[in-house]
Amino acid sequence: MSCDCQIAPVENVSDQKTLRIALFLNAAMFVIGMTAGVWAQSTSLMADALDMLADASSYGIALMAVTRGVNFKRASSRWSGAILLTLGIGILLEVGRRAFGDSEPQGTLMIAFSLLSLAVNVTVLKMLGKFRHGEAHLRATWIFTRVDVIANIGVLVSGVFVLLTGIRFIDLAVGAAIGAYVIKEAIEILKESGEAGKAEN
Repeated sequence: MSCDCQIAPVENVSDQKTLRIALFLNAAMFVIGMTAGVWAQSTSLMADALDMLADASSYGIALMAVTRGVNFKRASSRWSGAILLTLGIGILLEVGRRAFGDSEPQGTLMIAFSLLSLAVNVTVLKMLGKFRHGEAHLRATWIFTRVDVIANIGVLVSGVFVLLTGIRFIDLAVGAAIGAYVIKEAIEILKESGEAGKAEN
């Protein structure tokens, strides 16, 4: 006689594998992106790298939540949103600090590393597509990666602009835009998590 309880572990193994790959790629890109941001003196690159770190944290939390109960999953989604919100505020503070400092962003490096990040994030976004309408903790990982893709495009555009004009303020503007968008997505995750909790009660 078959047992339905055998189905869940198979799905969990698949989810765990997807999340592990996403976690590894984002952790690696955080190190690469932050190094590139410091090297290129680019606020937008560093903001994008910090976003990768937040993603890696989100995937780690979601990975722990895969085999846990509903309450843990909802809590992990809230933690993901809180991490993203903190990150967004930190990005805006860093942009403000650099606006009054001396920095010379390098357009060529910004373009090169944003293209690499974009390729990685598009790949991860496709992998996480199955979570788009899933449980809150898994949907949060898809939202995080969607933010990354948009941020990568913003950094790419600012890199082209800096390369062609030499004007550094577009880099600051894109960094600020990434920070604001990150905050918006964090609020969306927190809101969805709260609504899921109310629906279950």
